[in-house]
Amino acid sequence: MEEDKVKNVINIIKDMNIKDKLRLAICINDSQWFTLDYDKREMYNKFDTHLRKIDEKYCTTLINFGQSKYFIINFTMAKLMEMEQTDRNKIALYLFNSIKHKE
Repeated sequence: MEEDKVKNVINIIKDMNIKDKLRLAICINDSQWFTLDYDKREMYNKFDTHLRKIDEKYCTTLINFGQSKYFIINFTMAKLMEMEQTDRNKIALYLFNSIKHKE
């Protein structure tokens, strides 16, 4: 059952475009729910810098991820918050690696 939840969230991430993946990675790094063993500030800066390069709106406006146009990001974050920490770690590492390969 838990493994199905992980697969479902990974499938959601696979269907995201690179901008949404970066936005999700930024949300994960900014969240207090994730306690992964890495330098959150460094990872946040990498994703933030990459998103600034590919999304002009991100550079010029204050982004409120609570807006309805970021539904997929909010939905995914909600799914992650329901999971155990080990499952969150799996998904976060999958997300970070999928972004790294796209750079």
